Amino acid sequence: MNPSDSLDRLTGIVGVAAHLMGSLGEWGVGLFTFLETVIPPIPSEVILPLAGFISSQGSMNIILVIVAGTVGAYLGGMVLYFLGAALGLDRSIRILAKLPLVYREDFEKAAAWFARHGRSAVFFGRLIPGIRSLISLPAGAERMNFGIFSIFTVAGSAIWNALLVYLGAALGSQYALVDRYSNYLNYAVYLAAVVFIGFLIVRAIRRRSHAPAITTNR
Repeated sequence: MNPSDSLDRLTGIVGVAAHLMGSLGEWGVGLFTFLETVIPPIPSEVILPLAGFISSQGSMNIILVIVAGTVGAYLGGMVLYFLGAALGLDRSIRILAKLPLVYREDFEKAAAWFARHGRSAVFFGRLIPGIRSLISLPAGAERMNFGIFSIFTVAGSAIWNALLVYLGAALGSQYALVDRYSNYLNYAVYLAAVVFIGFLIVRAIRRRSHAPAITTNR
C-alpha cells in the first residue's frame, strides 16, 4: 500500500479530523493550538500527533507544523498574559470561568503553580497538561518580564509540540497498522469523549452539591 493512501482510508471522526487538518495545512495547526491555549476544548495531545501523522504522509512539512503550532501557542499565551496584566488575576478568572468547559479551579491551580515555582513555571508549565494552557494568565497578572515570558513560552511550547508531532510521525511509518486498526482508533476517540463528558457532569454535580445553601429570613 502506498503510504499516502492511508490518510484516505481513515474513517469516522479520526478521518474527518485528518482531512480537515490536511485541508487547513500547517497554519491550520497553528490555529488549533491558538484556540487550545485561549479556550482549551481542543487538546494538543490529539491535534499534534495527528498533524505529525499527516506530515509523515507528505501532506505537510513537519518542521512548519512544529513552527506553526508553536506560534499559535505563543499567540494564545500572549492573549492570556495581557488579559491578566490588564484586569488582574481574580477579575480575569471570573470572566474566563463563564466560558463552557472552563472552571475557576483550573485557573487557580495554574496560579498556585506559578506562585510556587515563579518564572520557571512558565517554561515547565508548558510541558504539563492542565497547566500548559493557563499558566500565562498568572504570569501576566504578576507582570512577569514579557521578554522572559516570551522566551520561556516559545521554548516550552516548541519542546512539547515537537514531542507530540514526532510521536505522530513515528506512527505514520506504520501506515498499514493504521489502516487495519482505524476503526478501533475511532472507538477509542468515542470512548474518550464519553469519559470526558461524564467527568464534566460529575464535576458539575459535585460543585453544586458543595455549594453553600442560600437561606432567607422571614
